[in-house]
Amino acid sequence: MTHHELYLKIQNQKHASAWSKGVSKYALELVEMLEQEGWETKEKNMLNGASNWRQFSYGGSALIYNEEIAERLCPPSQFKKKKGGNLPPNKGEQWLEVQARALFQAARLILNQV
Repeated sequence: MTHHELYLKIQNQKHASAWSKGVSKYALELVEMLEQEGWETKEKNMLNGASNWRQFSYGGSALIYNEEIAERLCPPSQFKKKKGGNLPPNKGEQWLEVQARALFQAARLILNQV
């Protein structure tokens, strides 16, 4: 499967939640990066030098602002409740950690397609 075919397959998936839609958006961005770099579809290549998805997220390889992360992953009611990302997502995490979880799931979504 080519990167373009993979991109279209992910793009055409139906989403039941804001989280699922956000994970797919991350997956599309990862596929675009793989295609631009001419890399094989492997997690190591998706990590682009980071040792894990947390390092990828905290290293600025994805979204860097809480508001952008919250907007991508939260339904409108949750986004409003979290004051547009100004409040932490929950007691145990920061927005960059939530993004790391979503990126991990995005990578799994990609790898399950190939």
